[in-house]
Amino acid sequence: MGAESVIAPVTTDLTVGGMTCAACVKRVEKKLGRLDGVTATVNLATGRARVSHPVEISVQELVETVEKAGYTAALPQPPKKRQGEDGDESEDVKQEHDRLLITALLALPVLVLSMVTGLQFRNWQWLCFVLAAPVAVWGAWPFHVRAVRGLRHSAATMDTLVSLGVAASFSWSAYALFLGGAGDPGMRMPFSLVPSAAEGVAHIYLEAAVGVPLFVLAGRFLEARARRGTGAALRSLAGLAAKEVSVRESGHERRIAIEELDVGQVFVVRPGERVATDGQVAEGSSAVDLSLVTGESEPVEVGPGSAVVGGAVNAGGLLLVRATAVGADTQLARITRLVTEAQAGKARAQRLADSVAGVFVPVVLALAITTLGFWLGAGADPQAAITSCVAVLVVACPCALGLATPTALMAATGRGAQLGVLVTGPQALEGLQHLDAVVLDKTGTLTSGHMNVARATAVSDGLGRDVVLRLAGAVEQGSEHPLGRAITAYARRESDEQLPDVGEFRALPGRGVRGRVEGRLVEVLAPDDELPAALVDAMAVAEAAAHTPVIVRVDGVTEALIEVGDVVRPGSYRAVDRLRRLGIRPVLATGDREAPAQAVAKALRIDEVHARCTPVDKAGLVRDLQEKGYRVAVIGDGVNDAAALAGADLGIAMGSGTDVAIGAADVTLVRGDIEALADAVRLARRTLGTIRANLVWAFGYNAVTVPLAMVGLLNPMLAGAAMSASSVLVVANSLRLRAWQPSPARRRTR
Repeated sequence: MGAESVIAPVTTDLTVGGMTCAACVKRVEKKLGRLDGVTATVNLATGRARVSHPVEISVQELVETVEKAGYTAALPQPPKKRQGEDGDESEDVKQEHDRLLITALLALPVLVLSMVTGLQFRNWQWLCFVLAAPVAVWGAWPFHVRAVRGLRHSAATMDTLVSLGVAASFSWSAYALFLGGAGDPGMRMPFSLVPSAAEGVAHIYLEAAVGVPLFVLAGRFLEARARRGTGAALRSLAGLAAKEVSVRESGHERRIAIEELDVGQVFVVRPGERVATDGQVAEGSSAVDLSLVTGESEPVEVGPGSAVVGGAVNAGGLLLVRATAVGADTQLARITRLVTEAQAGKARAQRLADSVAGVFVPVVLALAITTLGFWLGAGADPQAAITSCVAVLVVACPCALGLATPTALMAATGRGAQLGVLVTGPQALEGLQHLDAVVLDKTGTLTSGHMNVARATAVSDGLGRDVVLRLAGAVEQGSEHPLGRAITAYARRESDEQLPDVGEFRALPGRGVRGRVEGRLVEVLAPDDELPAALVDAMAVAEAAAHTPVIVRVDGVTEALIEVGDVVRPGSYRAVDRLRRLGIRPVLATGDREAPAQAVAKALRIDEVHARCTPVDKAGLVRDLQEKGYRVAVIGDGVNDAAALAGADLGIAMGSGTDVAIGAADVTLVRGDIEALADAVRLARRTLGTIRANLVWAFGYNAVTVPLAMVGLLNPMLAGAAMSASSVLVVANSLRLRAWQPSPARRRTR
């Protein structure tokens, strides 16, 4: 053989436990990255690591590497096995809640007595010491354990800072009580917002020893709840999956687990039940609610032959559905998978934040030691020097740096999925934000992609429009031509009665069809030169729109003209107009003829049109626009769009399109509605604005508070509260994206 074949790396997801800040993220990524051929992306908000590695490196080796770094790792469990997120609390959450509650009960009396001098009774400080001891040891135990574990692996994290701060505050207080005179029965201690160097050693900092664990535990508890909230949309998608299904076999029903359902089996969907999996209606008719799957607000009518999506709710009659996809191949599974993968990515700004976080804790430790040495060297009271040192340790917050992007990304991708917009990751969001040109395919994107009756015009003194449509639809029942099927489908929708049978049916090659309906001779034919005056204008309109006109004759008399063509999707005009208002230039590129392309472009006010485009032509058009400085998106739904989708700055596929197109795209519009693109652009801009605000806060907070602590202007207890509030504020800001709404014209009731 010639050159050696290259084996592509495999991707493995791991659940990583024990991470508390961005420094932990950086450490796990660095440890995994030291393995040959391994790259890893770790998400603090989800607690997941996405690892790309050679097949020679086993999952067990990856897990051991993470464990050697001081953390836990395992393969993620299926969503259905996860507990405590929407129902009863999990054991871990309950333990955190209990620890926080007991810590608060013990700490609050200490805080009140330490801060309100008038309440300080005889020997109050000893009661505070008794109450503070279990808080400093048991309440802060998780921080001490993780700090020691990190030191064993030569790593310093947020827990190291908190543990050292609590230990220093409690140790100084113990020294002052037992050896420094603070244990005298009549001792009174005024509270100060800043460390004081004038009070000697008879000052204790038990309020810091209990306040720091209390505020950090409370902050992390609220932060964890908020982070679970950012993933609520993804869990709701997973919750749409059925667990059991009623299968119809040989006229009998039986309940089976959804995992046992095979493609081709027929299952029953009763009113109010969810469709178990993707399928095609075999019997029955109903309306199905797709709002939780695609964001479509109106129920969709379905009947025999209609496709239905797993997770949709049957809002009407009984349906028998033949399964066409099961398990990981369903649309719901694909949506869930795309959202999960999107949340694993990182924006460019977050990579910078992670790089800073990697050296953040060691720098803070160095600054704390420097602060202690400076104040002692300057002749300051040891109490004030130690207090300033503790404040530096406690106030620094790398947590916010690690949460700035992933929490916003989780909330935005979940909200996008609810609105029918799936993105592949932060790079796609960044691409949407900077978009200024979009290449639109015509067929299936701006138009419905199949033949429809656009207009039916009847002569004023004839049988009437409804009667003629009913007769035309009836005679076309015998036709296999797309025009005939479109007319029959339209007549069925317009008529309140069942279409009558056709007799003496005959196809007229190149001209149309003829048949007898209810005793009348009905012909649907290509137009000739002899049109009634009332239909001449309708003929001109059809030709201007590049649609196909046919005439209907009943007993030899021309009664109507029906205009058939690929009609523009409802909302396409509004969608193109909204894109234009967002500063995005629309360009129409289609493989269709010039006349239909120009007709659609004129209807939608698109100035630049490229007709008869091959896949190579479309890809070349994208390159030309990029060379002119445009950041280009391509919207398509077919195999012929895949090359242009892959070559664009951003590829956008219609959810109703082919797997090839969706696989090449960065964004998928699940509903097949291009107006969702305008919503996606606005959501992307809001999301990246939120990420920037989070990062500005995270960097700005540390840039301001650490120097204040170093110069002795922060009390350690207030420093702990500020640090906890910093992380909670970042997550709360990201959570606002869950409530983001499209423009009023697009707003849906969720």
